Amino acid sequence: MAKKIGLDTVCVHIGEVKDQQFKGAVSPIYMSTSYQFTDVDVRRYPRNYNTPNQENLSKKIAALEHAEAGMIFSSGMAAISTTLLAFLKIGDHIVVQNTLYGGTSQFIQEEFPKYGIEYTFTNGYKPEDFEAAIQENTKVVYLESPSNPLLTITNIKRVSELVKSRGLISIIDNTFASPVNQNPIDFGIDIVVHSATKYLGGHSDILAGAVACSKAHMHAIWKVGANLGGNLSDFTVWMLERSIKTLVLRVKAQNKNAKALAKFLNGHPDVKNVYYPGLKSHPEYKLAKSQMRGFGGMLSFELNNGLDALTFQKELKLIKASMSLAGVESTMLSPCMTSHASMSQEQRDSIGITNELIRFSLGIESKKDLIQDIKQAIKATKKLVKIEA
Repeated sequence: MAKKIGLDTVCVHIGEVKDQQFKGAVSPIYMSTSYQFTDVDVRRYPRNYNTPNQENLSKKIAALEHAEAGMIFSSGMAAISTTLLAFLKIGDHIVVQNTLYGGTSQFIQEEFPKYGIEYTFTNGYKPEDFEAAIQENTKVVYLESPSNPLLTITNIKRVSELVKSRGLISIIDNTFASPVNQNPIDFGIDIVVHSATKYLGGHSDILAGAVACSKAHMHAIWKVGANLGGNLSDFTVWMLERSIKTLVLRVKAQNKNAKALAKFLNGHPDVKNVYYPGLKSHPEYKLAKSQMRGFGGMLSFELNNGLDALTFQKELKLIKASMSLAGVESTMLSPCMTSHASMSQEQRDSIGITNELIRFSLGIESKKDLIQDIKQAIKATKKLVKIEA
């Protein structure tokens, strides 16, 4: 059914919990942590990810990503770590894209040695970089496109074909794109993970993660998930289901704002570099256009003329200098101090994350107001530079 109806309709209606008693228009919340085990079809328990709210929201996640099954977790990292541990054991090897969310890199580098799991970070994000890193004991290939925070674009179809030809499992972080802009399973990817805190939640008030894949792969993830206990409370599940109803509306508005602001920044004399796949100057513009329906609400940029990134962000009046991303409010941050702070300076430099890089998450405000805020912040920063000089 999900593939035959519009995405907006999927967001609103798929995965609803029907209010059989009072016929309410929205899903009721089932907060119980204890359910009857006799004479029932399903023995429900929150840690088993099968309470009524958990079970139904998982169906919405699956429908959004064109998958057979979905699963909800307590955070994006809970979803990522559980999924990886479901398919890797001692002696196994994973190939990991080098342009990646810092938290995922940190988890792999700090935790995998404890489990005897080997890993190799690619030298780049091209299919040939993945192929060069595959070893005899490789079991999983992990990628992210668009990547955080430099918005690199990986050829999803070619990587998935490479992985399948070797009998391996492919996992992609689709957080930056969201299901509105990109569905990696349609290109052959096995498993899609999300920080649902971001676009799926969309209001900076929900911490959650999501996974979508085949029923067979989900069974393996579920077994590990039940042991690790990274389930989400039913109240937050209910909030997430409510938030996803407006996902398409929010993301389309954010796409539009991001493209407009990317063009503005790209033409500004005080901006050195802009990273946004929707700009024709982006090296993977054509590739992004071929595998994405929209270019996303995220971009990164660097100031020039000696303008300090942190000072600039402190001078913003409307745009919030704030962590995380994808809320309805626009935010900026310095990846070197936040999302990628766990990486060494040398590691960040090797993948192009400079101390002056600013990640910009577009909200749904008026683009004119956002442009004006950036203009005044640059002006104020330039005055401060002159005063200090």
